[in-house]
Amino acid sequence: MNFKTLEWRDQSLHLLDQRALPSRVRTVVCRTVAEVAEGIRNLTVRGAPAIGVAAAYGMALAPRGSSTVGGDVTSDLAHAAEILKSTRPTAVNLAWAVDRMLRLAQESTPLEIRVLRDILEREAAAIHTEDAAMCRKIGEHGAALLSEGMTVLTHCNAGALATAGIGTALGIIYTAKEQGKRLHVFVDETRPVLQGARLTMWELMQEGIDATLITDNTAASLFGAGKIDAVVVGADRIARNGDVANKIGTYNLAVLAAYHKVPFYVAAPQSTFDAGIASGAEIPIEERSATEVVEIGGVRIAPVGSRVFSPAFDVTPSEFVTAIVSDSGIRPGGRPSK
Repeated sequence: MNFKTLEWRDQSLHLLDQRALPSRVRTVVCRTVAEVAEGIRNLTVRGAPAIGVAAAYGMALAPRGSSTVGGDVTSDLAHAAEILKSTRPTAVNLAWAVDRMLRLAQESTPLEIRVLRDILEREAAAIHTEDAAMCRKIGEHGAALLSEGMTVLTHCNAGALATAGIGTALGIIYTAKEQGKRLHVFVDETRPVLQGARLTMWELMQEGIDATLITDNTAASLFGAGKIDAVVVGADRIARNGDVANKIGTYNLAVLAAYHKVPFYVAAPQSTFDAGIASGAEIPIEERSATEVVEIGGVRIAPVGSRVFSPAFDVTPSEFVTAIVSDSGIRPGGRPSK
């Protein structure tokens, strides 16, 4: 990839500002926990794996305001964890990364602040490196599911912009291309924030992937015309029974795919699996600001005073999932492949 979604440099977290894409490529520099939290909350950085990595670096920044050892630092870190975990409640990768950093800090204290900072920075960097490696493995496993000439539909953005590596769903497509397979990708625009139109199309064009942008309303007609061979999406949380939380509109596609007998694949690292919840009914669904629905690019498209319901995610029951592709391999979903 010729861009970096996030980078730790000069004791600061540098985020590619995804709010500005595709018209502008700019970076936001975060030097405090509050700045990292705001970058996650306002979608400067987004995508379950990427916000997990960003939050880990946020935890590494937490001790910088401390000048003591022991209890005060532990309290500061616990407070930082609460702030970061509250930003995006649905994606479990964020909480997973924050809890991992907090456990390490608690096991390491009391230590000099300088030493603790170094330990936390190294752990955040390890999470960063691990995510990139998991993406590569997901790509390798998932590419086996795609064959020459297939047409793939994807939703939202589950590429390099959403991870620390080549992506999850798009990582499968990139790996298939590396293997010499020619694919065509249909990209849902993904209302209301248009991650497909703004981000996925930008990524795919950067990588020279043959892609066509469609409105969210167009997918059903493509299924009906027999023009979709597979659906590949990412995930923000996967329950113990295989239910999948992903960007709002994913459930629509899963139902369409099942009806038209098209395989529906979910790509996600192990950090997205939440064994602590039994089913998708227990997954907290974030609701976003009405502004994201009533405005596009700062231009109002709905009457002032319009009532809005804007969940950021929906839950696809496991019986609509053909398979889940993770870094550990391919796990059958609840829906038979044939």
